[in-house]
Amino acid sequence: MGVATCIETPTRFARRTVADNTGIAIGTILKLTDGNVAIISSGDTDAFAGIAWEEKTASDGITEITVAMNGRWNVTTTGANFTVGQIGNIGAENAVVLADAAAIIAGSTVGKSLTTISGAGDIIMEVGVIF
Repeated sequence: MGVATCIETPTRFARRTVADNTGIAIGTILKLTDGNVAIISSGDTDAFAGIAWEEKTASDGITEITVAMNGRWNVTTTGANFTVGQIGNIGAENAVVLADAAAIIAGSTVGKSLTTISGAGDIIMEVGVIF
């Protein structure tokens, strides 16, 4: 699945620790793990750490990157049907799925859909907004 594409520039950013031996593309949806460490998202209800705002080359000696915490992004869905206003959470590597209560409690929420789609494809999502 492709990485998220920025449509409207974010205004909120955070710094996350990353493994030196990991390569991370700009636009990668990241999972938050213990100690403020971000890794590439991989599954449903991963805790949302942000979207990579800068490229991270594997084994480049860098162990922190900037992540976007809001903005409007074009993101891939896992095949879920979305309507405008519905909340999405991390559903797979670089993909979102329709959120349920458990995902919201787990901190997996990515944002609110601004478009409608039936099945797999891309939607515009307002990241960091759920209400």
